[in-house]
Amino acid sequence: MKLQALSLAILAGVSVAIKIPFIQSKRTALQRRSGGTDVSVSRPQVLSSVSTALTLSDVNDLIYMANVTLGGVDYLVQLDTGSSDLWVLNSPTPIPNANITSSTCNLTYGIGWAYGSISYVKAEFAGVSVPSQAFLDVSSAQNPALSYGAAGLLGLGFDSLSTIDALVNATGASTGRSLLYNLFQDNPSEPNFIAFSLQSTSDGDQVAGSFAIGETESQYSNVTSTNKIPTWPVDSPTRWNVLLDSFIVGTETYSVSTGVQGAPSNKAVVLLDSGTSYTYAPTDVCQAIYGGVSGAQYNSGLGQWTVPCDAEIDMALQFDNQIFPINPLDVSPTSLSDPSTCVGSFVPQSVSVGAGQFDWLIGDNVLRSIYAVYDFGDFVSSGSMGSPYVQMLSLVDPNQASVEFHDSRGGTPQNNITYNASSGSSGSTTVTLSTDVADTIDKLSKYLPAMLGVMALNALVLVILAIVGLVLLCRRRGRGARARKTPGRLSPMPMNITATRYPDFAGPQELHTYQPVSMALTEDTLFAPPSPAFKGESRSGDRPKSVA
Repeated sequence: MKLQALSLAILAGVSVAIKIPFIQSKRTALQRRSGGTDVSVSRPQVLSSVSTALTLSDVNDLIYMANVTLGGVDYLVQLDTGSSDLWVLNSPTPIPNANITSSTCNLTYGIGWAYGSISYVKAEFAGVSVPSQAFLDVSSAQNPALSYGAAGLLGLGFDSLSTIDALVNATGASTGRSLLYNLFQDNPSEPNFIAFSLQSTSDGDQVAGSFAIGETESQYSNVTSTNKIPTWPVDSPTRWNVLLDSFIVGTETYSVSTGVQGAPSNKAVVLLDSGTSYTYAPTDVCQAIYGGVSGAQYNSGLGQWTVPCDAEIDMALQFDNQIFPINPLDVSPTSLSDPSTCVGSFVPQSVSVGAGQFDWLIGDNVLRSIYAVYDFGDFVSSGSMGSPYVQMLSLVDPNQASVEFHDSRGGTPQNNITYNASSGSSGSTTVTLSTDVADTIDKLSKYLPAMLGVMALNALVLVILAIVGLVLLCRRRGRGARARKTPGRLSPMPMNITATRYPDFAGPQELHTYQPVSMALTEDTLFAPPSPAFKGESRSGDRPKSVA
């Protein structure tokens, strides 16, 4: 398999912020999409040194990869925000110029594992070098990334999740830090963040994305002005967990809840994981997404919903009062086994790794619709990093996404798609994502002064007419008024007309009390382990193992 080399782009000047393109590996059976530059694509293959027990369907056909240099040799590795360790399987082992230790370990992932020796080698990633980087020189592995042309995996999570660092720390040394930590520490004055763009090109055989350290893509610079979404927990997290406010399907907004200890009860703790292709969510969440689609049904053998390919599912997620629509092509991608069938990319099953630490595991099917900045926190005077956070920018115009969907699947696109965003105890606020509405508001702002002037003139004319009418009426009454010849007696009118005319209804009248209509669903099914993250309401210590 021939893979195009990934070029490095180093920011000019004094800044060391850098960015690199990376490969998304997939089959050509997936739908066409819009996105970045062309890069080569590899088909999945089985390496002779890897167990074949893992089927291709386990990885759902999508991973994202980039080059890392170890000992002067380039290795293609999967980029994974759900883990923190670097490992490479070389054939033959060991990695050239590496210092191999006697310490061995087995890294276990949600899918697959890797076993080898903790070693040290000069590493380079994204144009920045680390003189001695700890990694796992793998002798045997069973991992989906290997069948897609990757030689290993690069974890982009926190040091606290690193198994290698924990084992090295147990010996009294501090040389087991993750690659990202060492890159940040080498340049403490630079921002400690990474940024992802996981997009696809309009050519179904070409895919691309970008990964940056310390800078953002110029076309997505607005991401820095979006809300800073804290991790959960806020201080010293182990994973890129954030709080989900709600999720929206069509016009319905669904509330969420959590089983994570200490987390807000009206939120769900979700893990943002670029190393996972699909999203693993509670059963009732998937039921809400796909259950109302005509012709959709749950396939117990597949473990996923099957959905008619021409059925557009418009949905969005809400984080920190911000709406993020998901491209409908990612909500129901084409089945690998049958191109005429589409499957639900929100998979209704629990995640065995990290039980009790998060409620959902959000994968690339969602992250492709978002430009995300993962900020580890700047170094403070003590030498440690500050509190981390995530900033996200929506990349999806739901109206344009509807056009793309129907261009690929047939049918008529929708327009003026809106979502109702829940706003906590204050009720609901309608968030309109349509460009047509934005244009209308812009036009109104231009002509608003003239409209107000016309309205003021009309009001003035009405006031003048009213004054003239009152004057004429007073003059007429003055000329024609005459006194009664026989003065009458003034008698008050009875105020309780009902009691006077209908004695049977006499008695005190109770004030009317407003009776709200409940819109809550009656179902109360909870999500199987790790946590009950969804209640189905409508509208309104061991170190953790890494996740691939």
